[in-house]
Amino acid sequence: MPSTYDPENLFPCLSEDGAASARQAKNLAELAAIHAQRIARNHGERAQTALAAASPALQKIADLAREGKLDKAADEYMRDATQRYWLTLDVLRQRGDNDIAHEAAGTPPVLIYDHEVAMDGKTLPHPCNYVLLKIVPPKGVETHDWKRPYMIIDPRAGHGAGIGGFKSDSQVGVALHDGHPVYFCVFRPQPEPDQTLADVMRAEAEFLREIRRRHPDAPKPVVVGNCQGGWATLILAAANPDISGPLVINGAPVAAWSGRMGENPMRYNGGLLGGALPALLMSDLGAGVFDGAHLVSNFEGLNPGRNYFGKYYDLFAAPEKTRSSFLEFERWWGGFHFMNEAEITWIVRNIFVGNKLSRGEAHLERGRRIDLKAIRSPIIVFASKGDNITPPQQALNWIADTFTDEHEIRVRGHRIIYMVHEKVGHLGIFVSSSIAKKEHAEVTSTLKTIEALAPGLYEMTIDEQIGEGVDAHFRVSFTQRTMSELAGIDDSRGDEAQFGAVSRLSDLACEFYDIFARPFVQTSVSKASAEAARKMHPGRASRRMFSNENPLMDFAREEARRAEKARAPADPANPLLALEKIWANGMVQTLDFWRDMRDAAYEMTFFSIYGAPAMLRFGASHAWARTTVDAKDLAHLPEVEAVLLGIDRGGFAVAVIRMLILIAQARHQVRRDRLERSANVLSHDEPFASLGAEKRAALIREQSIIVEFAPEKAVETLPLLLTDPAERQRAIDVVDSIAGAVEEMEPHTLAMLRRIRSVLGLPRLGALTSGDPLESAQSAAQ
Repeated sequence: MPSTYDPENLFPCLSEDGAASARQAKNLAELAAIHAQRIARNHGERAQTALAAASPALQKIADLAREGKLDKAADEYMRDATQRYWLTLDVLRQRGDNDIAHEAAGTPPVLIYDHEVAMDGKTLPHPCNYVLLKIVPPKGVETHDWKRPYMIIDPRAGHGAGIGGFKSDSQVGVALHDGHPVYFCVFRPQPEPDQTLADVMRAEAEFLREIRRRHPDAPKPVVVGNCQGGWATLILAAANPDISGPLVINGAPVAAWSGRMGENPMRYNGGLLGGALPALLMSDLGAGVFDGAHLVSNFEGLNPGRNYFGKYYDLFAAPEKTRSSFLEFERWWGGFHFMNEAEITWIVRNIFVGNKLSRGEAHLERGRRIDLKAIRSPIIVFASKGDNITPPQQALNWIADTFTDEHEIRVRGHRIIYMVHEKVGHLGIFVSSSIAKKEHAEVTSTLKTIEALAPGLYEMTIDEQIGEGVDAHFRVSFTQRTMSELAGIDDSRGDEAQFGAVSRLSDLACEFYDIFARPFVQTSVSKASAEAARKMHPGRASRRMFSNENPLMDFAREEARRAEKARAPADPANPLLALEKIWANGMVQTLDFWRDMRDAAYEMTFFSIYGAPAMLRFGASHAWARTTVDAKDLAHLPEVEAVLLGIDRGGFAVAVIRMLILIAQARHQVRRDRLERSANVLSHDEPFASLGAEKRAALIREQSIIVEFAPEKAVETLPLLLTDPAERQRAIDVVDSIAGAVEEMEPHTLAMLRRIRSVLGLPRLGALTSGDPLESAQSAAQ
């Protein structure tokens, strides 16, 4: 016992609470400074821009007044604005009518491609509302059954399906134009009775099996998951690791607690709005069905300036020009869909509030835990810094939550590639034509060769454009990354501990509600009252009020017809048009300012409540961080030890694969052109081609483990794998042809090639082989 009074030793919890209080005060001070500086900088710059734009317009108005022409300009502007008003109102009328017709037709997918039903989830033993469509290639586009098929899973986040094939320059379009058969997972508005996410997963697995039955000569299908379809894809692959090929995960919120302080306010909703309780309550008020319109309202609230004013002003500013695109997008945006209570509750509890999927604690059904480590397929993750719904931290931090470090990724044979865009927004990830033409096109090209990549964690970068127009292509490289480098996308993950209390409070609130309040709520709701509430939802009412169901719109339609016949746009140089645009920008900025102040208040309130010492203790059981393991400890895993025992056994195929991995490890980066050459040799030339994809993948994994844990012996034992001098020369010729021109090599690559030649007793490095030596030899033999 200490000889002097030491409060820290007597009451350690007081010391911990004091440190937590100090961190809380520090975080709040930093947050206040971050938000104040960002608001002052952004809105200050926008105000200055507005003032600078206003000065020429005001000066021109003054000039017109002196010249006696202002009344003419005003008349011209008023005529133009009035005509645009009636035309805009008519577009809103048409949007409302389109919504009614869309719902009457069963809210079909908004795909622009013709399609046919390949399989209906309603007919499966566990029925669900998912349907597999086969996309019919447009005229002039040919697909091949032997090429790897694609299956695209769209998000079921309030809207209907089809956004991934919304435009010709889209994920679907890119795959079709490259000759791949494309399938699309869509869903009906209403779920089947008692449908669960486990039923959906089983249906998607059966869809993949059906695709493989239709394309027996093709490699396993690529699965593309957009937004919530992304984590659904991970669950599908973890529960069924043998049925899919590479996975492409676009903007998927998997690690929902993650984000930067001062940004990403959506992650605080669970803590400030009651956790999973609102989802339970809304489902009960909906007679057991959760209305997707609630989710869409949440998305709209993230950017009120755009969603509540900006997009309507853009329509008003040029109704003739924007009518078609506005109605096209709004057809999808207003096609609200539904979920069963069990589905939305699982999503909220296991992802958005509980963060259990990322940490390996989620159970899809009783006794069935979802372990993302079980996935065997290569994974490409696409995120963007401009995504305010799924920031890069939420899209990527599940990797660090699942694996101890990059060494475990390699030991387990995983290939995880991530790409971070600088500015595209959430929907732009799967809607933008520019993304389809560049990023998605390069991902599609990469998927042809990804299985030749050695296991590991990589960042994919598009380094430079080569060529112009339709002939343009890009130089793509894959740089090996560590977990510490991946952590650089986040400021710190220390703030995630505060979400533990949110998760625990949510569980307690749901239990209390389930026991004491739920029976009364459920007995007070009927299907008729639930349907009436759905119709009165602002997302629907604000659209239908402009439809032909409103008799006042008959007058608006007639006025729009008159305006269209008498249309006389104002002179673009009219200064009143410039002032109108300045006013509109000011309205958007006002809403943006309110949003920024709201978000600041959101975050400050969250950290004030959940950063308190008592809350941190309360949530400690629900918040944890993965313990890192030293790479040396992984060397003692039984599977690693078994592989290392065979380090001196093998032959030509093993030796070539090992040498390629040694070179890749030496340079820590792989250019796609080299990867393509490697994939061509491994998939088309003997003795590799006859091994089959699974055996080749196993060899690549085994040799990666050897290079990882015994790099020196990996080189020194090469002569034991290649005992015949002619075989050694043939093997090094293959490696040289893949490595490429000497002048393009990095010093580490050259050093490794020279060392391999020396160990094998081969001549010094000279001019490298051009072309594929194995292919040449096979041609000569024939």
